[in-house]
Amino acid sequence: MKVKQAILRELDSAGSELAALTAINPGLVIVFGAIAWLKAMAAPLAAQFPAAMRIGCSTAGEISTEGVSDDSCVVTALRLDKSSAVEASTRLIDMADSHAAGRRLSEQLPQQGLRAVLVLGQGVAVNGSALILGMAEVLGRHVPITGGLAGDAAAFQETWVLDSSGLHNDRLVCVGLYGDDLCFSHGSFGGWSPFGPARRVTRSVNNVLFELDGEPALAVYKRYLGDYAKDLPASGLLFPFAMLGSDHAEIGLIRTILAVSETDGSLTLAGDIDPEGYLRLMHASTDALVEGAEAAAQAAVQMLQGSGEGLVLLVSCVGRKLVMGGRVDEEIEAVADVFGQGAVLAGFYSNGEISPFTGNLECKLHNQTMTITHIAER
Repeated sequence: MKVKQAILRELDSAGSELAALTAINPGLVIVFGAIAWLKAMAAPLAAQFPAAMRIGCSTAGEISTEGVSDDSCVVTALRLDKSSAVEASTRLIDMADSHAAGRRLSEQLPQQGLRAVLVLGQGVAVNGSALILGMAEVLGRHVPITGGLAGDAAAFQETWVLDSSGLHNDRLVCVGLYGDDLCFSHGSFGGWSPFGPARRVTRSVNNVLFELDGEPALAVYKRYLGDYAKDLPASGLLFPFAMLGSDHAEIGLIRTILAVSETDGSLTLAGDIDPEGYLRLMHASTDALVEGAEAAAQAAVQMLQGSGEGLVLLVSCVGRKLVMGGRVDEEIEAVADVFGQGAVLAGFYSNGEISPFTGNLECKLHNQTMTITHIAER
């Protein structure tokens, strides 16, 4: 396996930097960039890599071996020598189509020899947990699914997904990975701390939360946010919900807010919630988030069947980036230290992260979490 990366910051030099990636004859090109960059580079990428699968999405920040950048484009080229890959994509009609779209996506992948799936999806009008459920119903629970939902710099208005046919604002794309020599490991961890009481979900539909303890959810949420409430929905990234079971115990899933409705007092979350469960607000410090990123990396390394060389795909939540501010590079540095110099880091800050729980193959939608996928060959 060969991995080569270009970090594009100036349009004038982008062509030559892309051309340098052709030296490894890649079969898969993964692209994460600001929206303006993706729109500018979709055609040049197709021209430069006509035979390669091209997948990617818009971001709330790009991750590379050099750290975190904004208003850039990170292009990572892979050549699989002992393994193979198959691309699949589908249009997402609307949020209600998320489950069916997940099934359509997975049905395009041959099942024989499938080892793992990378998936990228638009990140606003989507129910991420329904998407994953649809995929898992077709693939089975033995196939790990990792990836994330596209970002748009925390605007929550329009996101973009790149597949080999071009750039789309209503698309889901995935790549199935095949072969006995494929090494695939993953890890996820948050670092957020709960505060305030657990509140019972008294009315919800899928990923729309209408009431907590019999009150309009938005009203309850605004009381906690105080001055931050005027900046909703963006400020909601700083205060996600922990999902709790009926016994008030955390189940390891965090939900962040995509939209608020002043009309019906509801909150639209990035994934489904338990209609009979409880929610509790969370907050975090930079140190705790960096420690969480390191824990996710350690979990992925523990699954490794070889060295840390290869591609390390990082998908971290835009909310973490907002909390850490100028210290955001620290969580990437923590991951790089765990894997060592032989690893190429690529990824993005997202509207939702997709990964199994650590030590488990069952895939879930995560929010406010650092998820890590390591890909290599024996």
